Amino acid sequence: MTPCPDGPSGACTSQARARLAPGFLQPMLAAKALTALGLLAVGLSAAPVVQAANHTVALVSLDDDARYQSRRLERRFPGHPAGRLLQAAQLGASDAEVGLRAAGHSIKVIEATAGSAADLGKVLQQLKTDRVAYWVLDLPEAQLAQAVQTAGSSALLFNASAAADALRGSQCAAMLFHSYPSQAMLSDALAQYLAARSWRNALVLQGPEAADQLQGQAWQRAAKRYGIKTVDTKPFKLSGDPRERDLSNTRLLTNDRNHDVVAVMDADGEFARTLPYATQQPRPVVGANGLVALAWHTQWERNGGPQVNRRFARQAQRPMVGQDWAAWVAVKSIAALVSDHSKAALPEQARLLRSGQVFVDGAKGPRLSYRAWDGQLRQPLFLSHVDGVAGTAPLDGVLHPIEVMDTLGVDEKESPCKAKP
Repeated sequence: MTPCPDGPSGACTSQARARLAPGFLQPMLAAKALTALGLLAVGLSAAPVVQAANHTVALVSLDDDARYQSRRLERRFPGHPAGRLLQAAQLGASDAEVGLRAAGHSIKVIEATAGSAADLGKVLQQLKTDRVAYWVLDLPEAQLAQAVQTAGSSALLFNASAAADALRGSQCAAMLFHSYPSQAMLSDALAQYLAARSWRNALVLQGPEAADQLQGQAWQRAAKRYGIKTVDTKPFKLSGDPRERDLSNTRLLTNDRNHDVVAVMDADGEFARTLPYATQQPRPVVGANGLVALAWHTQWERNGGPQVNRRFARQAQRPMVGQDWAAWVAVKSIAALVSDHSKAALPEQARLLRSGQVFVDGAKGPRLSYRAWDGQLRQPLFLSHVDGVAGTAPLDGVLHPIEVMDTLGVDEKESPCKAKP
């Protein structure tokens, strides 16, 4: 070895070696660099290649939907929509973004709004032509049935705002899922709460409209199921006719003493809003006002609820209500489905949803899944008043042989739905 000029033999510094042999290290460094690049190339070639998949979700609605009339939105009736559902659907996509990105997917939410019911067919047909595979439906019952017929097996449909039991029963469809609770579920939640409080005798105030009658039928079923006795049923009617004024007189309607609670069946909500603290006897009001069963409440303070409420309020500039929550969780359901099963055909995806293999976090506590027999999302419900949550259903002590959340709504043996994907 050539001795270093600035040190003893065998004790060269790195700087001295560089001066003695300026070309000595370059081949070694180049060889190491090539080796590293080769290893990196091998590693990259061995890693699985994840191709990004973009999924479009259409929020389908009517521009002239009576539920969104400004007068109704201003009243903020309990259980009614508080605004359009686009921001909620978009929040669902945003909240699922991290998991989707890790799986190589993304979701884009688009609006598909028809000017009227007469125009809906064109909008639905365009979605079908464009091969939009996931539809979140914010439609009245009649138009929702039209969407089901148009889509056939070409799209998975999620009902985010219609509570009608018929959509889960006689009008059910293999590709139709329901993130919004059914009327039967809402009634069961109330009946469980009354039974737990030993409020066993109910005075029912029944509205005249067809939707009121459907609420009444769901209530009678739930009352029988949980041992609530209907001591009397009295009709009410909001009318400008002086001959019918007694039908809207809350004191006359509630002057009997033999009831523990007043249950009001009012799908419109206008009469029910006048009832709390206006009864002749000091009795709690439940149903369409007073104590109401809801899919969501802005005062829910557990299981990540406050964070969901804050994110939504920041985006929509209003509180989240049940229909918003249903649109939000519908998009999250789609995200959970495509993250693990995007290669499956749509009918197979529908079977997977109904099989209980796809779970979604709804910020309500337990993992949520869809029922096999009617496509309804299992979920806890909130027994609520205007200022907060008084309780959650299913209530403690309510039992079921398989899944306690199936005590809310129509169970498998009761369901008339026979549609299978």
